[in-house]
Amino acid sequence: MATLPARYRFTIAEYHRMGKARIFTEDDRVELLDGEIVQMAAIGKRHAYTVLTLHELFITRLRRRAVVSSQNLIALGETSEPQPDLMLLIPPATQYRDRLPQPSDLLFLIEVADTSAAFKRRVKLPLYARVGIREVWLMDLKQRIFQVFRQPSLDGYLSVTRVAKGERLASEAFPDITLSSDEVLA
Repeated sequence: MATLPARYRFTIAEYHRMGKARIFTEDDRVELLDGEIVQMAAIGKRHAYTVLTLHELFITRLRRRAVVSSQNLIALGETSEPQPDLMLLIPPATQYRDRLPQPSDLLFLIEVADTSAAFKRRVKLPLYARVGIREVWLMDLKQRIFQVFRQPSLDGYLSVTRVAKGERLASEAFPDITLSSDEVLA
């Protein structure tokens, strides 16, 4: 009977030591997800434009009701430090000066996927659900749809809503602020 090789899982502290030792640099597109160092796909033009558009829309519409953070780190326990495309955090921003945001700091987050939608659904979304992130939006640029994930559990999100082109959506954190998928899925 064949046995599978054991995997070594890294902690955030070990991951940071590797960065300091220049095993990888700030320019490397890697994330620590559930103890594994994962090389992420390069950010393409459409992905970058979508994140920029979302960032500007939320800055304008929320007017300091949230801290809008694009492509920055969040600490999820001892073995995960992903870099979501957009996070809306509880203000003020000064509380994040000396620490990374935690799940309890999140109002909601958004992942944008051009070629990585399956990976984000299979790996990142279950991780977000296990740590209790209340709401995640996944923008699938290839299929031109939003998916809104709510009600986190240890087994994933219990509520998944698909928002097609032309439809409007609002987060549970800001039900008075709506966004049309057409504003982003141009």
